[in-house]
Amino acid sequence: MTTSGYASYPSLRDRTVFVSGGATGLGEELVRQFAQQGAKVAFADIDDDSASRLCDDVEAGCGRRPLYLPADVRDIPGYMSAIQEAGHQLGTISVLVNNAANDQRRDSHRVDVEFWNDKLAVNLSHHFFAVQAVASGMRTLGAGSIINLGSVSVHIPLTRVAPYVASKAAIEGLTRTLARELGEFRIRVNCVIPGWIMTARQVRDWVTPEAERLIESSQSLPDKLLPADVARLVLWLAADDSAMCTGQNWVVDGGWI
Repeated sequence: MTTSGYASYPSLRDRTVFVSGGATGLGEELVRQFAQQGAKVAFADIDDDSASRLCDDVEAGCGRRPLYLPADVRDIPGYMSAIQEAGHQLGTISVLVNNAANDQRRDSHRVDVEFWNDKLAVNLSHHFFAVQAVASGMRTLGAGSIINLGSVSVHIPLTRVAPYVASKAAIEGLTRTLARELGEFRIRVNCVIPGWIMTARQVRDWVTPEAERLIESSQSLPDKLLPADVARLVLWLAADDSAMCTGQNWVVDGGWI
């Protein structure tokens, strides 16, 4: 991660930020960048080893150790307890980033009820209940920013990920209705729609030569989309610089859709 040359946001300093799925991938980059902005960062994940390494690295880099809370977003009561614990230790949460997701592939004719329900749990349900967990505190603060992670997959002809696409499409609708519901308390709700982010997992598991050609032919810009490209948009939506922006879809995909 390189932050020199990019914007800093004084309004993020000392604010409490909570990120789901923060140990690896985009979530890891979000934790790093919020910490670099001087925020008090908590994150949940199930990957203890990666989370521990991240906390050590961030602390060494900027002097602020993130708070890691082991939690599975599919266990809603346990996950909500982790969010409440973050607020107890770091102060009332003013920024929530609903990031955790899993885009496991499976042909639609092989999707059973167990697989379907599991993927909606890991990709959609926790967004709503995390908002429930932070909304009261944000109302007390008089403001807040909630950022949901959607996906370009909703808007392109992608196959073998029906539960994932259904979840990500629902997140766009959830963002709109919650923005209306919470707006009177100056709580903003936005949806970031990334393109194909070159995380370590995506490169390892899915970015085949065929996928490389698809990216090249689909994006308007020739560069690969990196986690930092998405994180910088999330920072702006979390900061006061975007104070009058809510209920919107913000696309960062190199010009794919």
